[in-house]
Amino acid sequence: MVKTTTFAIMHFTVAFVVVYAMTGSLMIGGAVALVEPAINTVAFHFHEKVWKRIEQKRSGRLPPPVFNA
Repeated sequence: MVKTTTFAIMHFTVAFVVVYAMTGSLMIGGAVALVEPAINTVAFHFHEKVWKRIEQKRSGRLPPPVFNA
């Protein structure tokens, strides 16, 4: 958990510094530093689901579809 926490702190810091350097705005830098990692976390969740399905398909252990038509 410590590694995850330190990575999150680094991620927020990098996002803030980059946007602040580009805009000169503490407000925009702070907003992006909060919003971007949150969106990235949600995107990562779906990326992992898709990637797990690809790995299962490659190994021949594909579970039934999540959504039935």
